[in-house]
Amino acid sequence: MSTLKYVLLEPMGDVAIIKINRPEALNSMNIDVIWELSKTLDIVGVDNNIKVVIITGVGEKSFCAGADISYMVNITPIDAEKYASAAQSVLNKIERLEKPVIAAINGFALGGGCELALVCDIRICSSNAKIGQPEVTIGIPPGWGGTQRLLRIIGPAKAKEMIFTGKMITAEEAYSIGLVNDVIRLTQEELLEAASDGDEFKRKEHEKELAKLLNKKLIEKSLSMAKEITKNSYNAIKTSKYLINKGMDMDIDSGLRMEIYGWALCFAHEDRINLMSAFLNKGKKK
Repeated sequence: MSTLKYVLLEPMGDVAIIKINRPEALNSMNIDVIWELSKTLDIVGVDNNIKVVIITGVGEKSFCAGADISYMVNITPIDAEKYASAAQSVLNKIERLEKPVIAAINGFALGGGCELALVCDIRICSSNAKIGQPEVTIGIPPGWGGTQRLLRIIGPAKAKEMIFTGKMITAEEAYSIGLVNDVIRLTQEELLEAASDGDEFKRKEHEKELAKLLNKKLIEKSLSMAKEITKNSYNAIKTSKYLINKGMDMDIDSGLRMEIYGWALCFAHEDRINLMSAFLNKGKKK
């Protein structure tokens, strides 16, 4: 467990969970959060024991509500450029991290929060998630990568719709347009077990319990996927991540040539030798 104030690091064997810890501000990212997140990523990046990273927010209400508007309201264009540069720098660090990164989106992922999710390799959200790029409603465009990464993930038409309207979309819509990989829901049995008897106080308590249960299932699903990834060759996975990320900005012929180089280089790694030998030996035992 890290000792930082706004970003918590929870190592769990070969998986690490990074949590933005500013629930009183819906986990919005001010300068302090950006700095602490960058420092945490540096720690995770050099820890060879960690194979997969999960990023989420503390609490059940918000993954990350984006930039800190109370800070932005009175800053100058020069200050704004520095703020966006710092934010883009840390988000780029996540995207370029050799380890796979899973976004466990609990609740709001708005503006910079959506942009934080976009740099993660896999996005899993709870059924109560609300995702959006509402910057135009406060007089600015997305500035932390939203105009560039959103179009690459969901296409220009949907990206323009989300950005131009500034509207939040539901978890189900995010899944339907390919923005998230999976949506975690409560079963009918789980909902019935926590059903309210009509009392207002008890109803609110039930809602809180349901939100906690949903968040617990979200983290469990994220950990389960992380464990599936860690079973495989770490070298092959980091090579695949590099090839996919670079390939998005290349023509197909250049991408295929780069893929051959990445593929061939893996033949020099002990992972490949050990796993292929194990596969062949497993077949002989049957």
